[in-house]
Amino acid sequence: MYNAGVDVVLSGHAHSYERFAPLAPNGSIDWSRGIRSFVVGTGGGGLTGFGPPVTGSQIRQGSTYGVLKLTLKASGYDWEFVPVAGQTFTDSGIDICH
Repeated sequence: MYNAGVDVVLSGHAHSYERFAPLAPNGSIDWSRGIRSFVVGTGGGGLTGFGPPVTGSQIRQGSTYGVLKLTLKASGYDWEFVPVAGQTFTDSGIDICH
């Protein structure tokens, strides 16, 4: 995926939310060509906690249900974690495509 120029990967298996910095295949942060990934398993089931953070983890939470809203553009994308009514955790940002 890295060599093909993938910009973002979504995963939802874990029952939590976590956003990672763009990473190279070896797990190091790569701001120029790395793949940003999101784990978004906050739509149902029981939410879970975390072990120690891994390289590239920028934000994580396991106590708020919600969804990730992505807005795709010609040269980039915006993200926003939208919590369920009554919850306050949010996360948002923008990034460019390679």
